[in-house]
Amino acid sequence: MQVILGFLIHTKPNQCLRESKPWFNKATNAPVTKEDHKMPSDYHASVEKRLAEAGLQLPKAMAPAANYVPYKIAGDQLYVSGQVSATSDGTLIKGRCGDDISLEDAVKAAETCALNLLAQAQAAVEDFDRIEGLTKLTAFVQSTPDFGDQPKVVNGASDLFVAVLGDRGRHARSAVGMAALPFGVAVEIDAVFQLKG
Repeated sequence: MQVILGFLIHTKPNQCLRESKPWFNKATNAPVTKEDHKMPSDYHASVEKRLAEAGLQLPKAMAPAANYVPYKIAGDQLYVSGQVSATSDGTLIKGRCGDDISLEDAVKAAETCALNLLAQAQAAVEDFDRIEGLTKLTAFVQSTPDFGDQPKVVNGASDLFVAVLGDRGRHARSAVGMAALPFGVAVEIDAVFQLKG
């Protein structure tokens, strides 16, 4: 007992780990709890494995380009703002289908949009197992008036979601041709995910 009391008397308050200020979760600004230290779920690990097997890596979630938030959770729905065709180093994939970008490159552009959407979803929920499924994609493809292969372009995103998320990645979607898109990008896609209750 004397040793314990001596330790308490001679230890400075800021040296006692449990008496220090709590750590905070950077995403939520809330004190870290035991839940924050959970290991990733098996499903989350499987998503990361599928990405690695495909030679893909999620980029850092991009900051908004204007006055809006990158994602918003409302009830059991996660809404992810439109993600443009930008690679992990920030390089924009630009072009107008039917003019100065090939169908193959446009498909790759849609794939990068999907990766950026997944990065935002992970920023929102941390563990992919919180996602019940991908509900809807709305895709915008910069196109000439006579270009009609927008569905083939957007398959770049759809195929990636199914390959990485499995059945949870199957979704409804729209693929729309546009005369112009922000920054001249080839593709922009937004998404709605359903979350587990």
